[in-house]
Amino acid sequence: MKTIESEKWSRLARYQEKLPDNAVRCHLCPHNCTIHEGKLGICQTRVNHQGELYSVAYGNPCSISVDPIEKKPLFHFFPGTKIYSLATTGCNFRCLNCQNWHISQSSPSAMDHYDLAPEEVVQQALHQDTNSIAFTYTEPTVFYEYVYDTAKIAHEKGVKTVLISNGFINEKPLLDLCPYLDAANIDLKCFDDAVYRHLTGGRLEPVLNTLKALKGNGVWLEITNLLVPGYSDSPKMIQSMCDWLIENGFADTPLHFSRFFPTYKLSQLPPTAEAVLIQAKEIAEKSGMKYVYIGNIPGLHGENTYCPDCKQMLIKRIGYEVKKNLIHNGRCTFCGELVAGVWE
Repeated sequence: MKTIESEKWSRLARYQEKLPDNAVRCHLCPHNCTIHEGKLGICQTRVNHQGELYSVAYGNPCSISVDPIEKKPLFHFFPGTKIYSLATTGCNFRCLNCQNWHISQSSPSAMDHYDLAPEEVVQQALHQDTNSIAFTYTEPTVFYEYVYDTAKIAHEKGVKTVLISNGFINEKPLLDLCPYLDAANIDLKCFDDAVYRHLTGGRLEPVLNTLKALKGNGVWLEITNLLVPGYSDSPKMIQSMCDWLIENGFADTPLHFSRFFPTYKLSQLPPTAEAVLIQAKEIAEKSGMKYVYIGNIPGLHGENTYCPDCKQMLIKRIGYEVKKNLIHNGRCTFCGELVAGVWE
């Protein structure tokens, strides 16, 4: 492992507690790792150097792209626009089905990366004619200091910021970030704590707390639920999740059911059956969720937006492309119903 002196991208980490014998406890996420001298936390981005915790995921993104905002997925936040997207390596989960495992399950020192300070991220976003930045691909929590500094500068420049996250973050860091966040999509992996621990290495309750905190602090929120066969696709679990969402005031929050494809440590599983996704959508809508989508299955037309009142199609999507948008001033052009979202 590189020493902190030789690590160009080290930054003093926020949310740390000094312990005896030069150990440090990280309070960024609910793992609350105790990290000993010279060691990394679970996320592989925070290192203890002489009793101080440093982030080595700062200004060194490993992946940069300009994406359709629908790819995040965000369907009710400036639809049809492009978003400047970036990630560093590392993650605080160990998802068996991770699609980006080659970068999420690695440390910054083990990967090639770009040299891009927060100010340059914002400049690049503006240069690419995008008015928003997404922290995505891996887990933004683990490059928190980079996210925070970039988001703060972005807001000063009028650029929107978006968090695509597993939601496994402690309350204090999240609340400190919320004033500089405009939108988030949180992966609600499943609705059973034992399955959560097995599938991801995390826990359910902190993610539910994140959902409530984001909504309560005015951050536009959408939720993704990947239906993994045998893990998160049972009708009973989906019903329990939807019941919780309704009971906690998330009826207006777009819910994206996403199709699983075999990958990483679950390559032996089949893709999610179309019938399972269709049933999940029916369960959610019957429960009272107003905006329910199906992703990763072209041809099902599960990506269109309908008015929750008159049921007319308002946004027609094919893949990540918006073909038609009939929402005007945040309302349905047919009946005038308010459609939840950030439209202009």
